[in-house]
Amino acid sequence: MNNKQQLKKQIHQTELQIKRLQIHYSNNDVCEDLYNSLILKKAVLKKQLENLEKNPIIEGVKRLVPHKEKLICDYFS
Repeated sequence: MNNKQQLKKQIHQTELQIKRLQIHYSNNDVCEDLYNSLILKKAVLKKQLENLEKNPIIEGVKRLVPHKEKLICDYFS
């Protein structure tokens, strides 16, 4: 639980930093690079949070149960 709280806090802090940099985004190359790195950091943190919220038992069952992949021709039959 503590790890989820920390990730949510980090995501929130990153969002605040992104909002602050949006003002200077087009004026400065350094700000643009920092803005892009913060966007990537936010995406990584969200993915980590999503992975923590997944149920490992259900994910294991999904891997074990075979599923038929749809082919593009299946949509036109």
